[in-house]
Amino acid sequence: MDDLKLALVLNAVSPQVGGVLVRGEKGTAKSTIVRALAELLPAVDVVPGCRFACDPAAPYGRCPDGPHDGGRETRRARLVELPVGASEDRLAGSLDLEKALAHGVAAFEPGLLAAAHRGVLYVDEVNLLHDHLVDLLLDAAALGTCYVEREGVSVRHAARFLLAGTMNPEEGELRPQLLDRFGLTVEVRASRDPGERAEVIRRRMAYERDPDGFAADWAAREGELAARIAEARERVESVRLPDAALKQIATVCAGFEVDGMRADLVTAHAAVAHAAWAGRDRVTTRDVREAARLALPHRRRRDPFDAPGLDENKLDELLDQFPDDPDDTDPPNGPQGEPEDSTNEGDQQPQGETTDQRRADQPEPNPAEQSQAHQRRANENSADQGLNDQGQDEPGQARQDQTDPTQADAFQVAGTPYKARLFSVPGVGGGAPGRRSRGRSAKGRTVGSRTPKAKVTHVHLMATLRAAARRGWRQGPVRAADLREAVREGREGNLVLFVVDASGSMGARRRMGEVKTAVLSLLLDAYQRRDKIGLITFRGDSAELVLPPTSSVEAGAARMRLLKTGGRTPIAAGLVKAAEVLAVERLRDPARRPLVVVVTDGRATSGDADRAAALLTDTACVVVDCESGPVRLGLAARLAVRLAAPVVDLSDVAHVMKAA
Repeated sequence: MDDLKLALVLNAVSPQVGGVLVRGEKGTAKSTIVRALAELLPAVDVVPGCRFACDPAAPYGRCPDGPHDGGRETRRARLVELPVGASEDRLAGSLDLEKALAHGVAAFEPGLLAAAHRGVLYVDEVNLLHDHLVDLLLDAAALGTCYVEREGVSVRHAARFLLAGTMNPEEGELRPQLLDRFGLTVEVRASRDPGERAEVIRRRMAYERDPDGFAADWAAREGELAARIAEARERVESVRLPDAALKQIATVCAGFEVDGMRADLVTAHAAVAHAAWAGRDRVTTRDVREAARLALPHRRRRDPFDAPGLDENKLDELLDQFPDDPDDTDPPNGPQGEPEDSTNEGDQQPQGETTDQRRADQPEPNPAEQSQAHQRRANENSADQGLNDQGQDEPGQARQDQTDPTQADAFQVAGTPYKARLFSVPGVGGGAPGRRSRGRSAKGRTVGSRTPKAKVTHVHLMATLRAAARRGWRQGPVRAADLREAVREGREGNLVLFVVDASGSMGARRRMGEVKTAVLSLLLDAYQRRDKIGLITFRGDSAELVLPPTSSVEAGAARMRLLKTGGRTPIAAGLVKAAEVLAVERLRDPARRPLVVVVTDGRATSGDADRAAALLTDTACVVVDCESGPVRLGLAARLAVRLAAPVVDLSDVAHVMKAA
C-alpha cells in the first residue's frame, strides 16, 4: 500500500506522470484508496456555467461553451468513474445528429472525459474495457484533448485528468501497448502481518458504526496530507533535473531494454514529482530509483506469458555505476512520509502499541522479495500437488506414459510458441470486438444501412439523403424519420475452448511436448485476437475444467505447462464437459460465439463419443490430430466427421504456423 499511495501522490503532484495502473488480487481495497484520492486534491477554479471546467486564467480556446467572458467559481476536483459497459458516446460525448443534419448546429453532449477534466478519471476493471475505449481513453490522457469526429462535424475540448485504473490479473491482461500508456504501475497484495490485518478490520468496523464520526477523527490528518500535496504541486515547476540524473534515467531504461522512449519520459516526470514531494529542489539518485521502481515493471514484459515485475538488485547495480550524490538525503518526514501522527481519543487505534509504532520497530518488507517468495511458494505447492496426484499410476498404464508434472520439467517439455494458424467461426457474429471471426461492430467497413432502433451514433449519410429524397424535399430538409445508421462489419473475439487429451496414449514425452507447444501457440494467438479462453483436459475416467473461461492467457499458459498425463482416454467425458461449459457461458455472454479446439489422437477407451459429439453439433469445432507413428488409425478424423469439423494434423499445423 505504501507504493500505491506514493504512485497516486506523484500523479497528484504532477499530472504529467501519466496515471497509475493498480494490479492486484481481489479484496485489497484498490478501489477504496483510489476513490479517496479525490478528497486530497486541491480545489479548482472554473468558469461559471462551463460544462468543460475551463480554467478562468487560461480557458481552452476551442471550448464548445466558449468564448468565456470572465468570472470564476471554486469547487472540489471531481472523481468520475467509467463503468466497464460504457459506450464510446458516453466516454467521449455525442452529437445531436438530427440537429447537425437538419439545422447545421453542432449540439454537443459532453461525456465522461469532459466531466473528469482537472479531476480524477477512475476505471475499475480496466482490463475488461473494450480495446477501442481504452485506446480513446489513453489518447485523451496523453494529448490532454478529446476529439469527437462524426460525419464531418468536429468538436474538441480540453481533457486533462489524473487517470487511475484497477484490475485483477486473473481476469486478463492489458495489451503491452496499452500497458505502456499508463505512467506508473503498482502490484497490490494483502498484508500477511496479523497486526496490520487486525488494524484494517478494526478501522473498517469503526467506520461502519459511525461513518461521519470516523471521517471527523481523521479529518486533521487528511487535511495535512492535502496541504502537503498542494505545496508539492506548487514546488514541482521549480525542481531541477540535472544532466547526471538524466543519464541515470537513460541508463536504467536502456539496461532493462524497455521499448520506445515513453519509459524515460515517465521516469523523468515521476522523479521530478518525487523530489517535489520530498521537499527537494533538484532530482537525486533516490528520486530516480523510486520513479523507476514504479515506471518500469509493466514495460519490461517481452512476451504475453511473462509476468510484470522488476529486478531491484539489477536496478541498484545500474544506479551504482554513478558516484554518490551528496545531496541524496530526505527531509524529516521522508519521501513517503506523512505528517506526524495526530492520533487522538477519537481515532480508532488498537490498545497499547499502535500500527505506526510497530512499523517503526521493524523494517518494512521489500515488495519485490515478498512477490518472489509468494511465487516460489505457489510453484512449490503446484509441484507438490502434481507429484502427489501422479504418485498412483492408472491401471494398465506404464510409468513412462506419464509426464513428470514439476514446473522445471514442464518448461523443458514445452517449446517456444510460434505464430499460430487462424481458426475462425463461420458466419457473421455480433460479439465483442476482436480479431478472429467476422462480426458486426461499431468499428470496421460499412456494408449497408438500416433504420435505427435507438439513438443514432453512426449515420449512413447517403442512405439518409436517399430516404429524404424519396420523401420529397418540398416537405423540408432531413427529418428524424429519414435518418439511417451505418451497418459495419469488422472482426469479433470468440470464446476459444481447448479440450486437450491428457491420457496415457498422449503421454510420450516428445509428442506431449509438441502438443503443449502447439496449444501454447494457439493461446498466444487467442491473446493477440482478443479472445476469451478456457481449458478442459480429459484423462483416466473423467474430464476437468482446468481453466474456466477467462481473458488471462497467462493463466492458461501456466495450466498448460503443468499439464499432467496418464490413464485412459475418455473423449466422451471431455466433449460433455465442453457442452456444459458452453451452456453456462451462453447465459453469461450470449453474444460471444464459441470455438472448440479438440486436441487428441482419437483413441477413445470409454464413453459414447458419438452421443457426446451430438451435443456440439451447433458449435464450431476444430480437431487437431495428434496421432503419430508409421501406422495410423485415423480415429481423430472420424471424430471430426461426428463434430462436422475440419481436422488438422499436428505436424501440418506446426509447419503452417512456422512458415507463416
